[in-house]
Formats: sequence, structure tokens, C-alpha cells
Amino acid sequence: MVEPARELPARPVAAGDYVQHRVAAQGRFLPEFTVLLDNKIHDARLGYEVVTPLRLGESRLHVLVDRGWVAAGPRRDVLPDIRTPQGELRIEGLAVGHLPRAFDPMRRPPQGRVWQNLELDEFSAATGLAVQPFVVEQLSRVDDGLVRDRERPDSGAERNESYALQWYSFAVLAIILFFVQSFRREQPSKR
Repeated sequence: MVEPARELPARPVAAGDYVQHRVAAQGRFLPEFTVLLDNKIHDARLGYEVVTPLRLGESRLHVLVDRGWVAAGPRRDVLPDIRTPQGELRIEGLAVGHLPRAFDPMRRPPQGRVWQNLELDEFSAATGLAVQPFVVEQLSRVDDGLVRDRERPDSGAERNESYALQWYSFAVLAIILFFVQSFRREQPSKR
């Protein structure tokens, strides 16, 4: 049974009350603050995750929405066009504490629209927007051309089981070879 979406109010909330739950939010996207998270792969194609703040009602509070994936163009200096719905809308999704981090050895500060990683406090400092303490991974359909077929956390267990079987087979083979080699007698040399 799928739980109903929790309505996200236009006031600050505790992350623990919403993270890992379906949420619904009413508001307007602010496309001028859209961030593209770099180096995201989908179906073996390079692209970006599109994150846009949603202003909650008429308040000054926002929630960041991971709207989905878009393919990168043939040149890195030309960013893809992102269609953002205008006006008041309702979105539904899964509240997550943070988005997966990409490896960034230099820990470069975010600049422009393309970021390597997104931290809520960095986003708030860079934009001046007050944001809820989590991100909503959008699941509801909107005509914006973005891909939202997110992998479920429990998918792929069969692959792990086959890896386990493979490694247990290697262990059994190593034990058998150890005993065979240990009990093999040396033949006396004939001179």
C-alpha cells in the first residue's frame, strides 16, 4: 500500500518528519535559480540533474526540487534548454535528506548554473533563498521534457546475490586447491 503524500506547509519543518516520505508541495518554480548537477549518467548518456527551488505558496520559504535528468549537449559550453512550468502548480515526490555527492577532490565552490554537488546551506548562501532542510525528488508528471525514472533503492538485489554466489564459489575453489596442493606427495628424484 502506498502512503498518501504529506502536504508540505509554507513554514519551516523538521527534516525528520518528512525525509523518506512522499510529500506534496504547492507553489511556483523559480527558474532563474535552477542548478544543473554535473556528470549524471542515464542510459549510458552524460547529462545533468535539474534542481529548481519551488516557492511555497506566498511565503518566503522554498523547497528544492530535483526535477529530473536532461542530456548534455555535444559541447560542454552549451547548456541544454530547460522548460520550466509557469504559474502555480502542485508537485509530488520523495523527500530526501541530500542528493548523492559526486567525487570532487578540489572541493570547488559552486559557480554559475553548473554545480558538481549541491549542499542546502551553500545553495541558500549563494541565492539568498530560505529553503526547507531536504530536497524533493519529483515523481509527478509535468510536461518539461525531463526524465524522472528514478531507480528504486531496493532494485538490483539479484545482481548482489549473483556476486555473492560468484565469490563463495571462488572461496570453495581456493579451499579445494589448498587441500589438493597440501597433501600432494613429492616424488623422490631418481639419480
